[in-house]
Amino acid sequence: MLKKNNLTKLIKYYNFINYNLIYNNKAINRYKKDNFEISEDKTKSLKLLKFSIANLENCNLKKKASNIVFSDGNPKSKIMLIGEAPGASEDQEGLPFVGKAGQLLDKMLSAIDLDRNKVYISNIINYRPPENRRPTDLEIKRYLPFITKHIEIINPKIVVLLGSTAMNALIGNEVVISKMRGKWIERQFGNCKTSVIITFHPAFLMRQPAQKKMSWIDLKMIRDKKKDLNI
Repeated sequence: MLKKNNLTKLIKYYNFINYNLIYNNKAINRYKKDNFEISEDKTKSLKLLKFSIANLENCNLKKKASNIVFSDGNPKSKIMLIGEAPGASEDQEGLPFVGKAGQLLDKMLSAIDLDRNKVYISNIINYRPPENRRPTDLEIKRYLPFITKHIEIINPKIVVLLGSTAMNALIGNEVVISKMRGKWIERQFGNCKTSVIITFHPAFLMRQPAQKKMSWIDLKMIRDKKKDLNI
């Protein structure tokens, strides 16, 4: 007979892997309702950063997008998640991870007792690439100073890179995600020294469900690190 603690973990795991999102084409209807009280300096810094991105000149991505997709979640959080770029649902709502991949991300967070009120979420690129294509190297290079500054402003203790684009942008092109995921890396972004872990992007997990078992290992590492850092 399973002990209560083990049973709870098992339920969380199966809740994570047995999602039924592929048949749900409806985006999450999420709007910012939480008014997190943060310092005046952080508020000004985030507003200035968003203003700088919104006023970037000669950006083809911005010209074709409907909205800037800056962030979601709690700017006071010590856990920051970074994905690749907005998709169609994100472009429509102006928030990251609100489509089917966002629904899976919410389940992933829930499996380790986290939610969007406890983490902060952004992307390498703040505007949707046409047809949801992968951002080009030139686009990533252009937006890299913005996400680097974004990390420095939030000053997280843990940074979770979702997918190979985020990994290549912030860790390097010479590494592959299959060998780098599930490892802690110490990195410094401006004045922010943080622990970085790489895991698969939720959209990839929807295409390759066999990799969910590896993602679950990464999630448990994040849960344990959170506990070690008293977050």
